[in-house]
Amino acid sequence: MRSYSLPLTVLLAFAAVTAQAQTPSQGGGAGRPGRRMELLFRDITLTPAQQAKVDSIQAHYRSERPSFTPGTPPDSATRDKIRALFQRERDDLRAVLTPDQQKTFDRNVEEMRQRRPGGGS
Repeated sequence: MRSYSLPLTVLLAFAAVTAQAQTPSQGGGAGRPGRRMELLFRDITLTPAQQAKVDSIQAHYRSERPSFTPGTPPDSATRDKIRALFQRERDDLRAVLTPDQQKTFDRNVEEMRQRRPGGGS
């Protein structure tokens, strides 16, 4: 009998962390918690060291995000702040990756942009 407990535990822990780390974002099908990270890291397998860095980056930016009431659109200044934080977080996350992983990450970012209303422009 093959044991799946460690890989399953790692997968469940990753899912829980990413689900907690995300706030709903605009467009790209990223409305449910964790969806944004799932899309960013699609087809990328992180090493444990990379995952630890990703978790640290997410915790840092989660603490900086402004809070707002769900269902109430943030004002333009808050939207701009959130957008800037997401960009810096994306840049920091990308820096953790190998060059091959960065290519996949960049492709995922572009696909997310294309899914936004207006094609990301």
